[in-house]
Amino acid sequence: MKPLLFAIGILLLIGVEIARVYFIMPFPGSQVDETIFLAYFIQTYVWLFRFVGWLLIAYPSFSYIRKSSPSFKFTVIAMLIFWAIVVYAFNFRFLADKMFYQPEHKILARKDKNKVPNNNLVIGVSLHGESKAYPIENIGYHHQVRDSIGGEMVMITYCTVCRTGRAYSPIVDGQPEIFRLVGMDHFNAMFEDGRTKSWWRQANGEAIVGPLKGKTLREIPSEQMTLGVWLNLHPDSFVLQPDSSFKEQYKGLEKYDEGKMEGKLERHDSLSWHDKSWVVGVAQGLSATAYDWNDLLKKRVINDVIENEPIVIALEADSVSFHAWSRIVGRDTLQFGYDVKSKILIDQNNNLWNWAGENADGSHKDAKLNFVQAYQEYWHSWRTFHPQTKRFGY
Repeated sequence: MKPLLFAIGILLLIGVEIARVYFIMPFPGSQVDETIFLAYFIQTYVWLFRFVGWLLIAYPSFSYIRKSSPSFKFTVIAMLIFWAIVVYAFNFRFLADKMFYQPEHKILARKDKNKVPNNNLVIGVSLHGESKAYPIENIGYHHQVRDSIGGEMVMITYCTVCRTGRAYSPIVDGQPEIFRLVGMDHFNAMFEDGRTKSWWRQANGEAIVGPLKGKTLREIPSEQMTLGVWLNLHPDSFVLQPDSSFKEQYKGLEKYDEGKMEGKLERHDSLSWHDKSWVVGVAQGLSATAYDWNDLLKKRVINDVIENEPIVIALEADSVSFHAWSRIVGRDTLQFGYDVKSKILIDQNNNLWNWAGENADGSHKDAKLNFVQAYQEYWHSWRTFHPQTKRFGY
């Protein structure tokens, strides 16, 4: 019985360490199949599995090391060493929060002291009269940055594998929560809260397993554009500066903004409607629509209606900064185009609208378009987390 007990025990100990990480990291099959519930079960009861494994191997190991042939003793010791290596690797090397760390020096600077290039993409947030910008190539490594804007706590998040930038309130059931990066679900970053150990998707802020399953973090409106465009719209904005402690890690994402990464997970497919193609996604109520980035590059302006809400998606002259607004102004529903001469929006009445969504003259003088939340992300991500989505033009 001793060989059988030892074999079962050592396989259990090795298997549980690998499985608890394998199913929540981008290994073959783990992000395609519905394995998150199995992963959470293993994580929840990992110490029970370990205890059972230790019980199974304790007596056989002691017995074999004391009284067995040198070759058999060597085999047992080698297996125990291998198990120790697996424990180290899957608890201190391959865990998400051991690979991606939070900033050690969080410095936000105004325009005159900013060192981030103006052509870098940022996630921008304005809240209670204060504006801040967070460079994608920096928060893409950290996956989240905790901050406060206008006196309100915020959690700025980014998943480079999904190209999803989101801003959330970290308040859960009236209490501020601390989140750690725990892994991935369907290639999307997944966070664990410190209080209940529930797991939350980055793309929609939903708790998918754990005591808080079904709850959703309150999203805070955010926009993606170049830093230069953001500072034109918000000249008093603060800008998150790169943390000097992570220079090498940031270098790995230097080509991410432009979509020139070569890795399988973060590359850009220049063709339309492929997994790694870029889309702009808009969700209104129970409906969602994806707009092909290549189509937007050609048209510059797309007018559409989602859930009876007329909207416009518009791309600036830099071909990377985009906006989404409601087309309803007062009692009028406007139809927009792109004015090539002035490089801003023009409506059917020949009124010009700037990139702050403001009309300076004409029949809607001093009016401002209402913001609509829109995201640029990979097509595989948008369709996964918005299965009801429509493709514009199809």
